[in-house]
Amino acid sequence: MSAKDAQRTRIATAPGFIAALDQSGGSTPKALQQYGVEPSDYSGDAEMYAAVHAMRSRIILSDPFTSEKVLGAILFERTMDSDINGKPTAQILWEERGVVPFLKIDKGLADEANGVQLLKPMPDLDALLAKANEKGIFGTKERSLILEANAQGIADVVAQQFEVAKQVAAAGLVPIVEPEVHIDSATKAEAEGMLEAEIIKHLNDLPDGVDVILKLTIPTKAGLYDAAADHPRVLRVVALSGGYSTNKACDLLSQNHKMIASFSRALAEGLSVKMSDAEFDAALGRNIDQIFAASVA
Repeated sequence: MSAKDAQRTRIATAPGFIAALDQSGGSTPKALQQYGVEPSDYSGDAEMYAAVHAMRSRIILSDPFTSEKVLGAILFERTMDSDINGKPTAQILWEERGVVPFLKIDKGLADEANGVQLLKPMPDLDALLAKANEKGIFGTKERSLILEANAQGIADVVAQQFEVAKQVAAAGLVPIVEPEVHIDSATKAEAEGMLEAEIIKHLNDLPDGVDVILKLTIPTKAGLYDAAADHPRVLRVVALSGGYSTNKACDLLSQNHKMIASFSRALAEGLSVKMSDAEFDAALGRNIDQIFAASVA
């Protein structure tokens, strides 16, 4: 079995969750602050990205971060391009940790229109996908944002997401389609109903051989995405934490039996640069255990 086939089987069938280690420029200072690294502790982008790479490396190399409970990890492009212990990050993940590597490919969000924020243009996407293949990446992720139940906006978000997904699949990678619904939206449940209908419509139009992973906000109505999870073109449905605390995200996720976690902030909750390795491993281990339990509930 090839590495890609082994990775596909693992993502589609194994118990566990996908770690999101893909904070980019805008969210990096916040992620570092949560970890106890203040803006005064670094000067300029290079030092900031070095600090966040050190944090991610510490997570990846931590004893609890193994294939037993972590299926995959989503990386920022700089992380993919960086080494851990002298080896490319994606190589360390798969060969030493048994964790399937993914890459965040979007360039951020466009300005709000029709109650949503579409993806910014990605003119260099083909080159990035080629580099991802060379680096041993299995799949990709791109995030758009739905702020309200606007039928036109939601249709536009899903159409754009699936257009990108086809481009990713054509490059031999598996796309994670992420049309996030804001957890504080006043029309969250209504927006999710519209989103589910649009997703099913686009899934039905996918040709055989083009499979996707869906990354979605945990729905207000438990089980809303079960039909999508059972669709033959869907490898897995994963949930984003969306700003919920670890406890809240895990409680909501456990009510959705066909979703697993793909948490970022919730995974790193309570971790600190000041912790000893033993303290860090224990805290991360508790988070991983809690997120795993909610993913297999």
